Amino acid sequence: MRIWIAAAHDVAHLNGGWAFVRAGTEVHGVAGGDRRTTRARTALSGFAAALKDVAAGEALSVVAPRPDALILQTLLKPPADPPTDDLDLRAMLAKALTGRAWTLSVGDPDAITPYGFAVAWANMASEKAKTGGAFSAAIPKTNLAKVRGL
Repeated sequence: MRIWIAAAHDVAHLNGGWAFVRAGTEVHGVAGGDRRTTRARTALSGFAAALKDVAAGEALSVVAPRPDALILQTLLKPPADPPTDDLDLRAMLAKALTGRAWTLSVGDPDAITPYGFAVAWANMASEKAKTGGAFSAAIPKTNLAKVRGL
């Protein structure tokens, strides 16, 4: 299964948004966001949402923007000094990833792909969270059907 994921964070207003597109047996996408959050928490929340209903043991290929990939890398290969923030999300993700083969790569920011689509939806989700607070919503199938590379 392939997952393209992106987070957006507005440092001035502390709102953040995330989005993912998942392609396996079917194409699925969700966007969400929150106020008073961090880039790391936003990226971790998006990844947790992407894994929410994925079958245990299914191998994953995850593509993310560089800042988000650096955050997710700490789940793939824990650093010598483990992060001390967002321990609730990190524990949930560690459990979801246990025994699962997964790879992580940095997406090409200039390519018109599911990666770029996820980035655009993460930016919109961040703006929506700024005015409306926490939310999560499915990306319409009609929008997903137009994405190149799915």
